Amino acid sequence: MSELLLPPEQRYANVINQRRNEDGSELTILNLGPTHPATHGIFQNILLMDGERILDGEGTVGYIHRAFEKIAENRPFYQITVLTDRLNYCSAPINNMGWWMTLEKALGIEVPKRVQYMRVIVMELARIADHIICNSVLGVDTGALTGFLYVFQFREKIYEIYEEICGARLTTNMGRIGGFERDWTPVVWEKINAFLEEFPGVWQEFENLLMRNRIFMDRTINVGPISAENAMSYGFTGPNLRAAGIDYDVRVAQPYSSYEDFEFDVPVGKSGDTYDRFCVRNAEVWESLKIIKQALAKMPEGPYHADVPEYYLPPKEDVYTTMESLIYHFKIVMGEVPVPLTEVYHPVEGGNGELGFYLITDGSRTPYRLHFRRPCFIYYQAFNDMVRGQNLSDAIATLSSLNVIAGELDA
Repeated sequence: MSELLLPPEQRYANVINQRRNEDGSELTILNLGPTHPATHGIFQNILLMDGERILDGEGTVGYIHRAFEKIAENRPFYQITVLTDRLNYCSAPINNMGWWMTLEKALGIEVPKRVQYMRVIVMELARIADHIICNSVLGVDTGALTGFLYVFQFREKIYEIYEEICGARLTTNMGRIGGFERDWTPVVWEKINAFLEEFPGVWQEFENLLMRNRIFMDRTINVGPISAENAMSYGFTGPNLRAAGIDYDVRVAQPYSSYEDFEFDVPVGKSGDTYDRFCVRNAEVWESLKIIKQALAKMPEGPYHADVPEYYLPPKEDVYTTMESLIYHFKIVMGEVPVPLTEVYHPVEGGNGELGFYLITDGSRTPYRLHFRRPCFIYYQAFNDMVRGQNLSDAIATLSSLNVIAGELDA
């Protein structure tokens, strides 16, 4: 059998025996995960170690066994939203909105401008929540707990906004084909304005705590670097690609939901190391705040959903009182509304990069084929190349800065 086909433990055992025979030194095999708390999820890295230095490694996924894509192919379109929640659960509304936009593209539905701006607001809030988690946990993994405890209260405030919009917090199941299930209450707007007023000062203090902190800089600069060329080869997108010097952002390259109406910068790094990934995400939070303020200032008048009764569930009180609403409700739930034969791909800029939905329909009530392009699944494959030759503590910081979410690995 070719050595490349052997499991990593056996291949590394051969290397260890060869090294012992040559110079008497000892190498070790280390299982990092799938239960080690510093791996932030259910995945494993089998590392070949020379003391604290990583000589080689091989990552494995598949410990969650969810098969979301196949489950989705046996569900009506509107019931798939709860599956998208569980991809990157740190920014679930982006997943929800991306799925609805994919369906709207397939069905040829034009969404009101007001809905598009409302979606932008909730997606940028989700991006901020995602980056709060990533960067504050990176601080914890390098020994700085204070910043994590300080900024996490504002992740909670974002969840309170979600809760007011749709009744859910972490996995939101937010929205419907064509818009939202209800208009936002005055409390939603009040909570958004309060967040915009209170959060910037706190985020600035968080930056001051870590950005020029000598210990943090020593733990992250030149740790887990990746070149722009290698990042492109692996298929990186999002903050991890931009940290390597490539200014690709789906919101700019392929605008959706009226992102072309907003002015914002795309933060770009240089070295593609852990410190650059931290800085890019920090800067993106400021840009998200800028986008939300513009959306609030320019919010159009109009309905909170498109006029598509054949796809948009009618209000429950109407279902109980009018025959037309009852018929539409029955036909939508039972999947009796015809769906065009089509094949579409729709990407959005998720918290970790390009989150795409590739959908093929066959006219039935369920997708014929559905594939989720999960950014974490793509860039996790580069992890072992990025930490080869570095110390074990560097591997933890690198993994944290990549923001690998297990839900996007094993979908």
